Amino acid sequence: MLQLRPNCECCNTDLLPAALNARICSFECTFCADCTDTKLQGICPNCGGELVRRPVRPAAKLANNPPSAERVFKPQGCASQADSAASA
Repeated sequence: MLQLRPNCECCNTDLLPAALNARICSFECTFCADCTDTKLQGICPNCGGELVRRPVRPAAKLANNPPSAERVFKPQGCASQADSAASA
């Protein structure tokens, strides 16, 4: 089951379960749309995979299938990705 992580790994912005601006890769690394578009160019800095819109879990299913509370914050990976893209 999809973890629905609570924040962007780049900027630490909160991403609620119903957030339409949440993006994920196939390993469930999670980013906001702003970081995905401006810093990452749609590519996950962790695995190199495509970042796509995270599906929204129906509110009625959240009680029995809650989102993850684990926050992952790795801004250093986002900075190197943005720097690499700028120098290319």
